[in-house]
Amino acid sequence: MVLVAAAVCPALVAQAPGGVFRLPNRPDSVKFAAIGDNGTGDRPQYEIADQMTKLQTTFPFDLVIMLGDNMYGSQRPADFVKKFEEPYKALLSRNVKFQASLGNHDRPENVSYGYYNMNGQRYYSYVRRNVRFFALDSTLMDRKQLDWLDAALKDSREAWKIPYFHHPLYSNASRHGSSVDLRLLLEPIFLKYGVQVVFSGHDHVYERLKPQKGIYYFVSGAAGQLRRGNMEASDQTASSFDQDQSFMLIEVAGDDMYFESVSRTGRVVDSGVINRQRRPSN
Repeated sequence: MVLVAAAVCPALVAQAPGGVFRLPNRPDSVKFAAIGDNGTGDRPQYEIADQMTKLQTTFPFDLVIMLGDNMYGSQRPADFVKKFEEPYKALLSRNVKFQASLGNHDRPENVSYGYYNMNGQRYYSYVRRNVRFFALDSTLMDRKQLDWLDAALKDSREAWKIPYFHHPLYSNASRHGSSVDLRLLLEPIFLKYGVQVVFSGHDHVYERLKPQKGIYYFVSGAAGQLRRGNMEASDQTASSFDQDQSFMLIEVAGDDMYFESVSRTGRVVDSGVINRQRRPSN
């Protein structure tokens, strides 16, 4: 039996239908956005970027986690301008920091692209207030990376531990679906050290899974690419959206993590709050 080290269990304590819920926007919270499969250089990517910029004016997130496939097709210097620097120009000018993870379409050398803030590393960790993020390379999940993750999670003292990477451990989209082999490698480590929330892309849809062994999984892989009608919701699916491009806004305030999934038109298609609830001691 795998034991959870941290004496906490996240619970979804509130949820509202699309367009109703609002992030609390507290001054001392951790605010960030999540985008996956974004780097097309096409109009929908730019329109998603415009929505992000518009909402950042009132919800001043200063971090964007990138869930892989940050760049499709040609990846020459001009493509980084067209597929990243131009669409997110306004956010970059406001000192919003993008922290990338690699997907299967990203070239390995992209770890050295300055605006991705990977500092030449395929996987890395960083802290914002009471949140520690773990950006992983799910395309090449070797023993060295697994050992690093185990040690990094063991040493983490932050209340929230949030890994993110490209290939989802759980997904009900028909194009790819769950990465079961990756799940067998990562899930025991997540459970061992009390991970509460995980973000991935790869499937070009939005899906929120019901808690799997106490962990909340989000798939947000439609910030540029879209597979309309690709969802095949199962009893694992809490909410999903596959009719338009989308991205996520997240706010961690103390023991609560608020989230919204927002479409290209600005419609909130899913929202709620996850609460870190302590287990009774034995």
